[in-house]
Amino acid sequence: MDNAAVTKTVTRQKTTKLTIDDLDLKGKRVLVRVDFNVPLKGGTITDDTRIRSALPTIKKIIGDGGRAILMSHLGRPKGKVVGEMSLRPVADHLAKLLGQRVAFARDCIGQTAEKIVGGLSGGSVALLENLRFHPGETDNDPEFARALAKLGDVYINDAFGTAHRAHASTEGITRYFKSCAAGYLMQKEIEFLGRLLHGFERPFVAVLGGAKISGKIDVIQNLLEKVDALLIGGGMAFTFFKARGYTVGKSLVEMDKVELAGLILQEAKEAGKGLVLPPDCVCAAEIKPDAATTTCASDAIPDDRLGLDIGPATVSEFSRVLKTARTIFWNGPMGVFETPPFDRGTFAIARAIVRATDAGAVSVVGGGDSVAAINSVGLADRISHVSTGGGASLEFVKGKILPGIAALTDK
Repeated sequence: MDNAAVTKTVTRQKTTKLTIDDLDLKGKRVLVRVDFNVPLKGGTITDDTRIRSALPTIKKIIGDGGRAILMSHLGRPKGKVVGEMSLRPVADHLAKLLGQRVAFARDCIGQTAEKIVGGLSGGSVALLENLRFHPGETDNDPEFARALAKLGDVYINDAFGTAHRAHASTEGITRYFKSCAAGYLMQKEIEFLGRLLHGFERPFVAVLGGAKISGKIDVIQNLLEKVDALLIGGGMAFTFFKARGYTVGKSLVEMDKVELAGLILQEAKEAGKGLVLPPDCVCAAEIKPDAATTTCASDAIPDDRLGLDIGPATVSEFSRVLKTARTIFWNGPMGVFETPPFDRGTFAIARAIVRATDAGAVSVVGGGDSVAAINSVGLADRISHVSTGGGASLEFVKGKILPGIAALTDK
């Protein structure tokens, strides 16, 4: 089942916020916050996923005769002009994707930007220079927000990846517009991630990985109230093992979170939730490519070894649980997947989630490493929704209110 087919069969959570389809765009200067924070190497974009994700919103604006004025950040220049973080290469790449010229403003506010915007006609596109070249962006400075707002008649936020930040271009700017709407990407993120919090179909299975539990405590506790099974992998599993009194060798353990891990295990047991830890793991003496590995029981890792991936028994058990799921959320790799051979568990779980999706489950993948894993095996188009927001998706699933969404106009 391809992504389009999945989208058609899902009963999605509808946003209560104004959306791009609620606006009259013809002849309007449409100021759009996009997320073009893409990886660059030698001035070349190595992954244009975020740019492509914004294309439906951009095409809607120019198709309706509006003037699309795009603004984004790139990297962390900390309020200074950094040549390597210019959005100029993004403007050139976007022009190729759209098949039309994209005007580029060498600043995001002031006369330079105003001149570029003033020269636009209906159906044209401009990209402003990196917002974070100005400290006012991250400071949410009202005057900087006001200067940005001068460039548009209506405002659209299509940058879900920054929605958890109260910055000038995501929150402050909305005070200067009557109509502030969600773009297509923002709308899709709200709808699919919202499905994980309410209106989901059971069984609901969450897969959480990554190095530490410290950044995901709220996610774990919020999901425990909702899921039928919570599968724990990655480095965070060893803190749970330690809480159970297992021998974990030299594996990563957050000693200050062992007691909390024990409380979470107890909470899951009392609630009758299936919190599933890996029964085995792949171990090695060190993290290096093609290292010699052994498969160890999770409660008997040798003192001189590190657990670096889930083992075959875990893959089998996790895959069995995922096969029964109707709703799936995955965040975090199952091991040190950047270094083969410790990528096998993560890729195996990616394939198991795809098989479940093909069988009719709704799957949502969030977090940079999980998304990278799905892309590495070429399976992203067989996932119901791949979230573009790492930190934002986690904050959303925690149940937190995201400033960039809250600031949009209610219907």
